Amino acid sequence: MSPGTSAGPGAAPTLAALNLSVHYAVGAGRRLHAVDDVSFNIGHGETLGVVGESGSGKSTIARAVLRLGPKAAGSIRFRGRDLLTLEGRELRAMREHLQIIFQDPLASLDPRMSVGEIIEEPLREFRPAEGSASRRAQVLTMMDRVGLLPRHLNRHPHEFSGGQAQRIGIARALMLKPDLLVCDEPISALDASIKSQIANLLKDLQQEFQLSMLFIAHDLASVRFSCDRILVLYLGRIMEIGSRTTLFDAPRHPYTRALLQAVPIADPARARARRAEPLRGEIPSPLTPPSGCVFRTRCPIAIARCTSEIPQLRAVEGSEVACHRA
Repeated sequence: MSPGTSAGPGAAPTLAALNLSVHYAVGAGRRLHAVDDVSFNIGHGETLGVVGESGSGKSTIARAVLRLGPKAAGSIRFRGRDLLTLEGRELRAMREHLQIIFQDPLASLDPRMSVGEIIEEPLREFRPAEGSASRRAQVLTMMDRVGLLPRHLNRHPHEFSGGQAQRIGIARALMLKPDLLVCDEPISALDASIKSQIANLLKDLQQEFQLSMLFIAHDLASVRFSCDRILVLYLGRIMEIGSRTTLFDAPRHPYTRALLQAVPIADPARARARRAEPLRGEIPSPLTPPSGCVFRTRCPIAIARCTSEIPQLRAVEGSEVACHRA
């Protein structure tokens, strides 16, 4: 089984990343290993979640897929092309089919533009031949679909709450009917009461438009609700990848188990009875990652082999796990 193989045998994935690595030069010949040898697929209409602590490389993967950061090594196959080899007009043409929803909705919207101008902007950029009346009709249709009203058309971002601003960002991202939507922690900056509304909206739109989605998050509850499969990342490397059900019900990697045990439980009795395996220490610096398994310095079951040998992803009862002792 290849890393990150999605459901649907025989179906070509919407996106396939192979041996993706992103290393930054950090003065005096030092290299920061943000992402190291990561491979995954996203199937048609599938949502792949990427979880991990801050500094694990989640957003770096999102930027690599969108070609928004330093050029990565490896390959990212999308619509029959390797995104990492495209430049100029070819790369610009591909961007029509790749869109993003940002973490901070207000910061991602131009304060000088009206809502109508913001949502219409992708059409003006990529489909300038369409008339203004046609573009305005499409804008109003999409606004209605994401829960915005016609009277919002001429207002500006500062007049909206965080949840409403994220609806504007979602509408803008969907105007071109992309094949892949990258969601970089799309609900983490929202109030708790609004998170479920936006998560439900994204799930409905994903099903309606048959979108493939890369869903970056640190909130495991939102990942469980929104994603079909989940990739667990630590210090730029995949620790485990599997279906939502398998990963939450039978996690195989000690890091996955630690993340799940940190999720609050509403039932006090169950919370007291839970056997916790708290993580020791802090995540190491990606400038000086540990030898062998990068998780070994915090792992409760590490052995001598973990010091010298990088564990490869292997199939373990429905998941793929990078652990010598899984």
